[in-house]
Amino acid sequence: MRIAILSLFAVLSIVSCKQKNKTNEQSAAAEKKDLSCCDAKLPKRFGAITGIDSLGSKEAEGKTSHEGMKFIPTGDFAMGASDNEGRPDEYPSHEVAVNGFWIDESEVTNAQFARFVKATGYVTQAERKPDWEELKKQLPPGTPKPAEELLQPASLTFKKPVKRININDVSQWWSWTEGASWKHPQGPKSNIIGKDNYPVTQVSWIDAAAYAKWAGKRLPTEAEWEYAARGGLKSKKYPWGDEDIATGKVKANTWQGEFPYTDLKTDGFASVAPVKSFAANGYGLYDMSGNVWEWTADWYTPDYYKTQKGKQSNPKGSAESFDPDEPTIPKKIIRGGSFMCHSSYCKGYRVSSKMKSSVDTGLENTGFRCVAN
Repeated sequence: MRIAILSLFAVLSIVSCKQKNKTNEQSAAAEKKDLSCCDAKLPKRFGAITGIDSLGSKEAEGKTSHEGMKFIPTGDFAMGASDNEGRPDEYPSHEVAVNGFWIDESEVTNAQFARFVKATGYVTQAERKPDWEELKKQLPPGTPKPAEELLQPASLTFKKPVKRININDVSQWWSWTEGASWKHPQGPKSNIIGKDNYPVTQVSWIDAAAYAKWAGKRLPTEAEWEYAARGGLKSKKYPWGDEDIATGKVKANTWQGEFPYTDLKTDGFASVAPVKSFAANGYGLYDMSGNVWEWTADWYTPDYYKTQKGKQSNPKGSAESFDPDEPTIPKKIIRGGSFMCHSSYCKGYRVSSKMKSSVDTGLENTGFRCVAN
């Protein structure tokens, strides 16, 4: 693996998987599924953030309302992948018990996040000018400061390639875009007018945790999220069971066609869909598969499941973050997949699938939902 250079911060912006030599055979192979690449790294803002409470907030500030939430009963389940489709950090499957909790029936919407911003004056990470003094703490000593015009409020947006490309190079479809934020998810020329019921995106983990605290809630642990996503089903691949996503009726907002340059849009959407556009799972929860990735409370470590001995009760994940690919970057786990997920790439819409992203990074395909006790 290596760090790819993409516009804004030169060595700072987007991380891609190791490139293959471009022979005819390798070009063909690049079209095939590369799960290690999918799991390797996601684009990030590269801020230096430490000492953050693993549950997003130690004390809720707002008065909790269970309106728009579903109660998930106490129970146990086999967490992680139990088939051969998972990536290394999804194994081994292990028994987990979870106490009952409330969870938002859908992702937090633009309208909900707007109320939070109006009430608090909160400014998201994407809307803030990067702090070079903090930024350089995660870079090799002596890294030169980027030009001032590059250190501007920005976020990462999806840029669909015009032709077939090497699927292992994420820099081919992610672009660091000045002026992109939750109000302008695809860049300054875009907006969320008329999209009150769409999931809020371009929010970092820090932003999501701040909202949750204001709402009197918190972000779900990874165990709570997966337990809820399974909808009461046992040992199934997806929230709806084992039927392949391409079989039968449309089940979720994912990518159809050849990722990332041809989207057939047979699900009706080229990007994020309004919440509740597809059938709920057995617990009455929407979009637990596809649409947008969702932040969880847990720090990312690749071998956390392997450290668990015996049945676990309400696990809260690792005490700290560690990604061997980028050990200085604190990362949280994201779950559920997004509109960009495809079987040839990440298949992130499986209930056990996980990704990781730095806590101060916003993405066009990432949002969140909250839980409460």
